[in-house]
Amino acid sequence: MPEPLFKRSGALKVAMVAGEASGDLLGAHLMAALKARHPEIEFAGIGGPRMQAQGLYSVVPQERLAVRGYAEVLSRLPELLRIRAHLRDGLIAERPDVFVGIDAPDFNLGLEKSLKKKGIRTVHYVSPSVWAWRPERVQKIGEAADRVLCLFPMEPPLYERAGVPVTFVGHPLAGEIPLVPDTAAMREQLGLFPGGPVFALLPGSRVSEIDYLGEIFVKTARLLHERYPAAQFLVPLATRATLDAFDRVLSRLKAWDLPIRKLFGHAQMAMIASDVVLVKSGTSTLEVALTKKPMVITYKLSWLTYRLVKRKLKLPWVGLPNILLGDSVVPELLQYDATPERLAEAVAALYDDEPARRALTARFTALHRELKQDTAELAADAVLQVAGVPA
Repeated sequence: MPEPLFKRSGALKVAMVAGEASGDLLGAHLMAALKARHPEIEFAGIGGPRMQAQGLYSVVPQERLAVRGYAEVLSRLPELLRIRAHLRDGLIAERPDVFVGIDAPDFNLGLEKSLKKKGIRTVHYVSPSVWAWRPERVQKIGEAADRVLCLFPMEPPLYERAGVPVTFVGHPLAGEIPLVPDTAAMREQLGLFPGGPVFALLPGSRVSEIDYLGEIFVKTARLLHERYPAAQFLVPLATRATLDAFDRVLSRLKAWDLPIRKLFGHAQMAMIASDVVLVKSGTSTLEVALTKKPMVITYKLSWLTYRLVKRKLKLPWVGLPNILLGDSVVPELLQYDATPERLAEAVAALYDDEPARRALTARFTALHRELKQDTAELAADAVLQVAGVPA
């Protein structure tokens, strides 16, 4: 007989699935807000270390859901389907008060639809990028979720027009990052040498991203160092595996002479301490914008994934700062444009143009104010409303 997901009878039961580190953070904040109102609450599903620290029973490690691009999804599809079916059957048997799928739409929306058909109430936390591609998904999302929680202000109208219940909760990063970050204090805290530019390099949080982008980032650093001999480079790496992968890149390129300071985590510290950030596209670009730093956005995918993605894109940008501001405020150099020469030139152009950097700071500050909401509390209100439980 399989082990039960929920251990206590009579407790408020909330099932949750977060597929990546960003979802783990959202989930942990939501769990803390729910626990403050209902201390007897119980959580089960799939989540990372932050959600587990808040009390989530995770049926498998979160890393089992973390896949990158179409090619990797195809190779891992049988395993992912088995995990989803196992969790679906367990939840249908134990009937939680509400299921919250956090991002990971390819995994969660199918699960939500199955649970909703069985009368289990569902919430989808983080709208898929319907404004960027496949806007017709809004109706299908409504078929899976009783309510959608959106992080960005341009998203709710898309759902409202389709009659899908929706709540704008803001973005939690906007509540964590100060409106006026102290660059000088952060440089002192990190022990950086005074004088000369500081560049942060953020090649990604997965080994596969380091494999695709690490060499390009290091070669870009080499070109920038030739241009600015006093430059220092900060490279935050999320895990021991990504740290080892980046070290392999440094060894392969014989680049140990470069003034690169590796940080174990602490991506936000690297951003705040920097003059300009070179960052792979994704949630990190929003974090850079909230630290008010100019950036160059880049990414490189397998040729198959890139062709599939390019055909579906409905917007001229992939970076969140450009999308949210509706303008090409920071450069994006993707795929075949993601060469060390072009990236170094774009980073240098931003560093050398102080008026442009000041203008970016003003636009990013306005964006920060718009996104700063009491995210966890608003999300908890919505989840409890869907569950039919007093807030």
